[in-house]
Amino acid sequence: MAGKTEKIGFPGAQGQMLAARLHRPNRQAAHAAIFAHCFTCSKDISAAARISSTLAAHGLAVLRFDFTGLGDSEGEFADTNFTSNIHDLERAAEWLRTNNLVPSLLIGHSLGGAAVLAAATRIGEVKAVVTIGAPSDPSHIRHWFTHAEDEIRDSGEAEVTIAGRIFRVQKQLLDDLEKHPLTDIIREMDKALLIFHSPDDTVVEISHARAIYEAARHPKSFISLAGADHMLSRRADADYAASIIAAWVD
Repeated sequence: MAGKTEKIGFPGAQGQMLAARLHRPNRQAAHAAIFAHCFTCSKDISAAARISSTLAAHGLAVLRFDFTGLGDSEGEFADTNFTSNIHDLERAAEWLRTNNLVPSLLIGHSLGGAAVLAAATRIGEVKAVVTIGAPSDPSHIRHWFTHAEDEIRDSGEAEVTIAGRIFRVQKQLLDDLEKHPLTDIIREMDKALLIFHSPDDTVVEISHARAIYEAARHPKSFISLAGADHMLSRRADADYAASIIAAWVD
């Protein structure tokens, strides 16, 4: 069984406090995973909670947190970008180190998957990376605001609706997306890699999983989540992914 879950906070890349949950196993843990959520999501999506709980039940501590400006974390979403997400992951790893846990595993969902791929080489203790429905290029998220891109570039910012919620997007976010050649980064990533993707994903096409797999060095594995949606909203799909991750980590 999993142990307790603690509410914690730590300073993010821009200095604001980031809200997090730490899942501790019942037995003493030396190693920990960091879970990075999807674009405009939060640490509290059901898949993140279920995967974190399952890994804790297998003896691995898991830290899931809200990126700056999202969920319960401080800061403004409009002031963030892909680079700040990477730096938030580095701050999460720092918090684990100072609390006697080794950040050995990174898990990322959707854009969070792209972020953990980019962050893996920056966190020396990381031995393995797991992606779930991740894009092979962070610029993929531009499809959410294609209709407003001219306004963003001309005016510097615009309000866009993403998954039924309104966000202010600035030009700096678009410019930053172009600075991260993710497949080149993956080619240099000397970490074990486990890729999950659904052929039925309508948000991030499965071709992205192929591009990540082909760019990565061995050891690498691909697991098809046939029938699952992008959010792993069905409990059975999240539980399946969690069980595979736990076995793979062991």
